[in-house]
Amino acid sequence: MQTPLSSSSATNRFTGKIAIITGSGRGLGAATALRLANEGADIVVNDISSEAAREMASVIEKIGRRVLMSTHDVSLTSEANALVDSAMKAFGKIDVLVNNAGITRDGMLHKLTEEKFDEVIRVNLKGPFNMGQACAKVMMEKKYGKIVNLASIAWLGNIGQTNYSASKAGLVGMTRTWALELSRYQINVNAVAPGLINTQMTQAIPAEVKEKFIAKIPLRRMGNPEDIAAVIAFLASDEANYITGQCIQVDGGLTTGSAGT
Repeated sequence: MQTPLSSSSATNRFTGKIAIITGSGRGLGAATALRLANEGADIVVNDISSEAAREMASVIEKIGRRVLMSTHDVSLTSEANALVDSAMKAFGKIDVLVNNAGITRDGMLHKLTEEKFDEVIRVNLKGPFNMGQACAKVMMEKKYGKIVNLASIAWLGNIGQTNYSASKAGLVGMTRTWALELSRYQINVNAVAPGLINTQMTQAIPAEVKEKFIAKIPLRRMGNPEDIAAVIAFLASDEANYITGQCIQVDGGLTTGSAGT
């Protein structure tokens, strides 16, 4: 479990704000929850793993923030709506939504099963849609809100990830569309596309394979969850009030130049 940021690195950008972070029991979601909590936010910790959610909620409580623990499966419309209802009952408002929950079920095109394709689209694309729709209704009434969607540089295409790449490309498209639709309500919508980040998911990659990936990264290292959390925190703050509809690639330069956009 990650430890809270030192008090010297904390600011008050989110004092009085309520943030929902899906998939925040571990990895990028946990780093984001800690970052926002250390900057003053009260947090809705959501993870389908009750153990991970409970552990994360405990850490945030020790920081001194209010926390609501959720194990709702946001890929189901009824569950996403129930989560938002619970947050409204507990806190009375929702200022920030970070759609982080996601999965991979890799396979080459000719071997990819319908089940694996549908599961990734349901979790990675339908889940953010469900949460975005439910939270947007609340934010529209208040005429304020920040939505940050976790994409991936795989949205540009990646071998063996037809389903994952499609879900993340779709998420970027939804981000841009929501930004256009919700701007009149002073709701900012942006996406963050991480590259190779040191999480549980990437720790399972064989060392020799990781070294080949790292050799292609201009900064010559994997990113850390805190690198992503810092960008999410900026986009979720009022410092980014004039930024909407963007997808920021946080990848150490991997997609720069001839390798990508």
